[in-house]
Amino acid sequence: MTSPRAISQSTRAILFDHDGTLIDSEQVHYEIWRTVLRQHGVSLTEAFYSDVMAGIPVAKNAVDAVTTFKLPVAAERLAEEKHEQTRRYLAEQPFPLMPHAVQTIKKCYQSGYQLAIVTGGSRISVERTLEARNLRHMFSATVSVEDVTDSKPAPDCYLLAMKKLGRQPYECVAVEDTEHGMRAAVNAGVPCVVIPTVHSAGHNFNDATSRYSSLQAWWMLES
Repeated sequence: MTSPRAISQSTRAILFDHDGTLIDSEQVHYEIWRTVLRQHGVSLTEAFYSDVMAGIPVAKNAVDAVTTFKLPVAAERLAEEKHEQTRRYLAEQPFPLMPHAVQTIKKCYQSGYQLAIVTGGSRISVERTLEARNLRHMFSATVSVEDVTDSKPAPDCYLLAMKKLGRQPYECVAVEDTEHGMRAAVNAGVPCVVIPTVHSAGHNFNDATSRYSSLQAWWMLES
């Protein structure tokens, strides 16, 4: 944990990342990418996924995979294969939640903060989470990869979320699990709490405002 606290007297909105922050999806995404790349003769390691792919939008993942593994397939085609596999997964169930995700969301909402989801992931994934967990009414805005030209680590998604909420950066706090997500928030001027996962534990979080081991630990110590 680092200091100072991210939440201050000026804070009016909490902007949550989705994958790896609210939903425990990184292992699922890794397994899906393993399946997709295996069909192209590539054995994807968890180390490569963690270092290069975790927290990055699918389109960039596909470009990196094609370039690194010298695949004879267009990145756009590879990305669509990943999207199709993800849609099949979500048709059967939403992604599992991170520990204490619902409790943290409810506590933030009940404390009077505006809430938003700001993700480099897909809109369908966010929609499945909100519908399946009955959380939609608690969120004032969502921004997904389809809503911006440049996704994380570019700041565009956070800038759009603040525009939707009518808030300034100093009124917001971002909650992220990866360096790329943190970079997007920081580049938008938003204080950022980081809660690393197994896949992002080795990322550089030096520019984060604070760091915690779990959503529960963050809310208990900063609320």
